Amino acid sequence: MNNVEDGAGLRLAQDEVVSLASELIRIDTTNTGDPATVVGERAAAEWVAEKLGEVGYETTYVESGAKGRGNVIARLAGADPSRGALLVHGHLDVVPADASEWSVHPFSGAVQDGYVWGRGAVDMKDMVAMTLAIARRFKRDGVVPPRDIVFAFLADEEAGGLFGAKWLVDNRPELFEGVTEAISEVGGFSITLKDDVRAYLVETAEKGIRWLKLRVRGTAGHGSMIHNDNAVAKLAAAVTKLGQHRFPVVLSPSVREFLAGVSEITGLEFPEDDLEGSIGKLGALSRMIGATLRDTANPTMLSAGYKANVIPSLAEATVDCRILPGREEAFDRELAELLGPDVEREWLGLPPVETTFDGALVDAMTASITAEDPGAKVLPYMLSGGTDAKSFQQLGIRNFGFAPLKLPADLDFSGLFHGVDERVPVDALQFGVRVLDRFLRNS
Repeated sequence: MNNVEDGAGLRLAQDEVVSLASELIRIDTTNTGDPATVVGERAAAEWVAEKLGEVGYETTYVESGAKGRGNVIARLAGADPSRGALLVHGHLDVVPADASEWSVHPFSGAVQDGYVWGRGAVDMKDMVAMTLAIARRFKRDGVVPPRDIVFAFLADEEAGGLFGAKWLVDNRPELFEGVTEAISEVGGFSITLKDDVRAYLVETAEKGIRWLKLRVRGTAGHGSMIHNDNAVAKLAAAVTKLGQHRFPVVLSPSVREFLAGVSEITGLEFPEDDLEGSIGKLGALSRMIGATLRDTANPTMLSAGYKANVIPSLAEATVDCRILPGREEAFDRELAELLGPDVEREWLGLPPVETTFDGALVDAMTASITAEDPGAKVLPYMLSGGTDAKSFQQLGIRNFGFAPLKLPADLDFSGLFHGVDERVPVDALQFGVRVLDRFLRNS
């Protein structure tokens, strides 16, 4: 007889989450953005499918139009099939890592000093491991959740999901039939605000992504001559203007509610006439929150020319643009006015995401957190980056970031994303398993 709340099954899930995270990190799933150099996604997907199959899941493995870009989907039937299903999704790919910069090898999955180390430890093989541990526990112990749960383990999130979530939404939407709500990464983690009072931040919004290619044409010629139509010079001027531009501060509902919650807990004030200055009071978190106050357009790459004494006819730049919900049209107008008609613009974009911080799912998140950390507060926030939620919202799914972790007060969590010495505390993984177990049994 299984005690589904506190018994051996949950203890086993807490024990195995650490080994699952470590094993998964050891599978190098580096996504460079160039399909020719991507590695490991198929191996990781097959490993996930094997772990699910061991406990009796029927899995669907899909390579999304490109060899080796593996995705795995499994569904656990719930007690009430008439209810909308819940999607729990995570990506298997990671950004590149230079081993020479790390204290441990980034694909070692080392477990030491109370942490699991390696590329993907927080982005997001931690959540994948927690999800696997709970999925396996539910199947082993015969736990029937209130509604269907769809588990999805996806490719290519780090390059926009073109071979992962976006491809599946466009080509295999039936895999997500009946899904109305979803949870995934970069939410549910704690920040310590005052006197050991922790707030857990649930992502309810994220900025849109636009990877923008700027292109300027000029007249080719000899580098020794006077030249008034130099594509490199014109592009450099446009990039400098864009890099120095500041878009207007706009307070989105998610950001406003977050700041109000922090004020209530700490007594800190965030006056709108000095909002960016006052955000600095949040310490390391100010980088993430500060980036959600306005649109950004950061030049990241330049390309022009092929010889020192030849003026090229073409120069290009890449700009990473992040756009607040509701600001897409205003951003386009501002960009056009800033750059003028001579700078060609081509872009790949993913839309902003925003939902409200209310409803039964939010109540279940709050209850599952406070059961494990009494006195904690749960607040919404906006993510300055992007996730696969951008694709799943096209199916009418309501998206949240909820990958719960109770973190040390002095850990610069946001700095670990895509950073050197990425790591996640062992006890935070085990905390997350307990929270997700309670949440999925009561949502």
